[in-house]
Amino acid sequence: MADLDIPAARQLIDGAWEAAADGGELPVLDPATRQSIQPVARARAVDVDRAVAAARRAAPGWAATSSSERGAALRRWVDLIAAHVEELAVYEARDVGKPRSGGRLNIYIAQGIVDYFAGAADKLTGVTLPTRTPDYFGYTRPEPYGVCAVVIPWNVPAVLTAANVAPALAAGNTVVLKPSEIAPLAPFALAELARRAGLPPGVLNVVTGLGPEAGVALTGHPDVDHISFVGSTVTGRAVMRAAAEHLVPVKLELGGKSPNVVFADADLDTAVPAIVASITENAGQNCYAGSRLVVEESIRAEVVERVAAAMAEVRVGSWEQDLDMGPLVSQAQYERVRGFLAEAPGSGARLVTGGEPATAAFGDGWYVAPTVFDGVDETMRLAREEIFGPVLAVQGFRSTEEAVSIMNGTDFGLLTCVWTSDVSRALRVAGQARSGQVAVNQFHDAGVIGFPFNMQKESGFSRGGGYAALREYTQEKAVAVRLLDRSPT
Repeated sequence: MADLDIPAARQLIDGAWEAAADGGELPVLDPATRQSIQPVARARAVDVDRAVAAARRAAPGWAATSSSERGAALRRWVDLIAAHVEELAVYEARDVGKPRSGGRLNIYIAQGIVDYFAGAADKLTGVTLPTRTPDYFGYTRPEPYGVCAVVIPWNVPAVLTAANVAPALAAGNTVVLKPSEIAPLAPFALAELARRAGLPPGVLNVVTGLGPEAGVALTGHPDVDHISFVGSTVTGRAVMRAAAEHLVPVKLELGGKSPNVVFADADLDTAVPAIVASITENAGQNCYAGSRLVVEESIRAEVVERVAAAMAEVRVGSWEQDLDMGPLVSQAQYERVRGFLAEAPGSGARLVTGGEPATAAFGDGWYVAPTVFDGVDETMRLAREEIFGPVLAVQGFRSTEEAVSIMNGTDFGLLTCVWTSDVSRALRVAGQARSGQVAVNQFHDAGVIGFPFNMQKESGFSRGGGYAALREYTQEKAVAVRLLDRSPT
């Protein structure tokens, strides 16, 4: 790890690794052992001020840099990520608690995202507009906002860093990134590689700190021109209120309660492993996790039996054991998930498998066994609220209309997965889904390049993923020109 060691208790401001102004530190813990990995700086408002000021100084020069040069800088970043995959994977896996192979996959995804925007940087164009007479000319041009604040959570920090920082930089913005203090090491390592790739000082700054201190200072900063926030719906509302104070545009990616809707004609040999992976990958700590299983009654018993058997076989352990699932990320998250598990039987849900802390079996970390509850109805918290853990709630339906009602029956609208061999039904249900993304006979967007990360309802709103993300980080200027006749008379 020596080539990519992150200085302890430091943050990246104006191209240099610096301590917090008051010397404050925060521990970063290994979720598998609850022991410290290393401390990071505890940024407060004064540190955020310095980072934003650095980004503001760098903004004119970076915006004036040609789009081809910006793309070339991102491509150098891609090459350095590719050269340090294993080191980055350890940061990602150990920080979050996921298996090492999961950390490696996240780094490959992050690499692909940065590569996409490296190629897209000089493809960002405006349009020419029709005019009534030849004496007029009209066009639009996309322009960077300036300083972008990016606040991301702890669950997939490398992917979220790439998905927000890369398009912002490609579009000509400068960035102040605040990763979660729980899992900031992979974002720091990626930022260090961006610095080595030749990003000018101040173009990308990274500060760590608590939400009420650094997060509030950043999202409420008067010199920030655009805010991107990924996290809980509750905090998203607070970010929107802060943005409203300065009339700053905001991009929100919030929670989810995604259903796998399984019809009787589904290919269960394909569906069951995907359903299990959708709720156990990253210990269910994904906004799009398939936390609801909505299954046709005629096959309900079979599907529940097969899913529960597969869940019981999930191998759980630390990141370095590289099994199927790791622990939850923190004590707070562990207690939250345990609260749902303790409450569920009293509400009428039937425990099929799991439901207990797994620390005795798997170690001293924040482990929870993969869990399935059947007999869930729409009134239960299991069906309505985001748990962010490896907990699957099963609901049954008897008709397509009932399936649609159940799948749309939460406040969230992130992802809907439909499993059926009937193409007409798949298209019909996809059209009725109140979610920003629909996957048919797969979980999420496997195999699709540039798939937009769209969302509806309380899952937020953004133009994320693919080319649309470039538009998210630009504002459009319209220009109308009257052509004067200056020819000699």
